[in-house]
Amino acid sequence: MTGKTPPVVMRRFGIGLVALALAATACTSGEAETQSGSSEPADAEAAELVITPEDGAGEVAPNSPIRVTAENGVITDVQVDQTVVDEASAEGEEEAPGLYDMTGTLNGDGTEWVSDWNLRPGSEVVVTATAENDAGEKAELVHEFTTLAAVPGQRLELASNYPVSGDTVGVGMPVVINFDLPVTNKAQVENSMEVVSEQGIEGAWNWTNDQTAVFRPKEYWDPYQAVTVDLRLAGVEASEGVYGVKNYQIDFEVGRELIATMHVPDHEMVITVDGEHERTIEVSNGKANRRFDTTSSGIHVLMERYEHITMDSTTVGIPEDSPNSYNVDVQYAVRTSNSGEFVHEASYNGNIGIANTSNGCTNLRMDDARWFFENTLMGDVLDTTGTDREFEWNNGWGFWQKSWDEWLAESATGEPQATDGSGTPGSVHGEQ
Repeated sequence: MTGKTPPVVMRRFGIGLVALALAATACTSGEAETQSGSSEPADAEAAELVITPEDGAGEVAPNSPIRVTAENGVITDVQVDQTVVDEASAEGEEEAPGLYDMTGTLNGDGTEWVSDWNLRPGSEVVVTATAENDAGEKAELVHEFTTLAAVPGQRLELASNYPVSGDTVGVGMPVVINFDLPVTNKAQVENSMEVVSEQGIEGAWNWTNDQTAVFRPKEYWDPYQAVTVDLRLAGVEASEGVYGVKNYQIDFEVGRELIATMHVPDHEMVITVDGEHERTIEVSNGKANRRFDTTSSGIHVLMERYEHITMDSTTVGIPEDSPNSYNVDVQYAVRTSNSGEFVHEASYNGNIGIANTSNGCTNLRMDDARWFFENTLMGDVLDTTGTDREFEWNNGWGFWQKSWDEWLAESATGEPQATDGSGTPGSVHGEQ
């Protein structure tokens, strides 16, 4: 196993996986209560349970772990029920059913259980734990406490994400998470975001800035599989006094494997689908009189797309009255960088397939542009070679420009996250 626990520890032990309401007759608060059977040995020591946070505690930090320990026995069940009383924290709860269920990790000898995730801000929490001694006698302990509410203006939430639920994407697709507030406790936030795919692979998070986290697998995704991203942000302390208030889930599909390659001097793009040649398209790339109009070499990931768009040089810093300015309407445009590179229709360019005369974009004839627009997906790969302008890793979705070792080294945790459901590399909690 990877991540939070040594190999002897069972993560997500099969107790306490679903938070349940507690019947009033099922438990008591305070000291553990034992239930003895007359046929059991009389000299067996009763199991004793300890739960933290303390019973009756108020305004507990949401990123505090729940810890249950047992002496003279083993833990057999832990249930955590959270009832949010702070309206801002409860908002949107129905959008992510099941994401607030608390799971935990039980150690190898069954004597300590620690919650995997943080607590919801502004909530009433009931923890019910049971243990059993060698004679089969049971003990139960219940703690009730409340958590600190998130302060208005200091509630971390999801601003946007790519992909979104329901998308079908290409094998190069990153997971891009944009937050509404800066994050300084990046390792704790990374560990609160779990990516699970049907075909397990290693991946890691990086940050392009304090508000944008990006997950990239070590290699391209295997095609034809489902991926789920659980953002268990509720209770994580993103920065001092700033807590996440909601959990989110993103479900998307990885489609077929489409790889487009261009060696710019050849004036053509070769497309393969699932390893088989699909189409060769004649193109005209950047004329390369200067860096700006040189098509960048590197692994690009297809981004947003427009049926119609105006290419305006003023949007990339070239004044309207400059001899190098341009303003042209084009069709079937697919973005490949944030610096203005697109694959698009350019019927006005008579040099397609002959010479590179564009302003840096990849120009196609109308029929080919329409085909490219209709048959590619966000996340498909365009691998370009043959120019002296290297594609920057943080220009759009140029994340494959970093080697895996470089990418992993820049992760806040410094460890890979396996997408097989075995968990995240480290703790989501604050000081323990």
